[in-house]
Amino acid sequence: MSQIRVLVVEDEPLIAEDIRETLDNIDFEVSGVAYDSDTALQELSGNTPDIALLDVNLGSEMDGIDIAEIINKEYRIPFIFLTSYADRDTVDRAKLTRPMGYIVKPFDERDLFTTLEIALHNFSLAQPKVDMTLDGLNRQLLGKLTQKEFEILMSIFDGKTNRQMAEEHFISLNTIKTHVKNLYDKLDVHTRTQALAKLRSMSGLLT
Repeated sequence: MSQIRVLVVEDEPLIAEDIRETLDNIDFEVSGVAYDSDTALQELSGNTPDIALLDVNLGSEMDGIDIAEIINKEYRIPFIFLTSYADRDTVDRAKLTRPMGYIVKPFDERDLFTTLEIALHNFSLAQPKVDMTLDGLNRQLLGKLTQKEFEILMSIFDGKTNRQMAEEHFISLNTIKTHVKNLYDKLDVHTRTQALAKLRSMSGLLT
């Protein structure tokens, strides 16, 4: 899969389906939908996404903020809170988990797209810096990549979406998706999160 993969954690099925359709419209892939905390943890463990959208109130033993704490400890991916609860106590508790965004329902397609774009960019800036040169990376692995694939790998590290990369490299969105898929195959990864972990590993940084 070459699109940015998003896990949707939302206890209202109709709202979850609306979010799924919105994500599809703005060229993000839904890796899974969870209506409760148990399913959310299963999705994270078995099909780790690139970013998660977390409803705060899940009507289960754990809420979205509890899930965010687990994400920080075990998965190291960015997350955004989606909620109709904007009271001070909830916001203060959510802030402690260092989310990449917080959207109050109802929200529209533009709100979601902008928040995702900013979240991915800010998360990429927060990652350990690597030497993004041929001398700084494992030559054996990078020998598998074409020049264009290496450029796209750098764009992924910068938090660029497929659409942004298509515009940046002056090629079609479908061509970008093909390059990203080939890149994933060569690095033996399936998601952007795994690709970035492999990149840090090639640079001698701990993941």
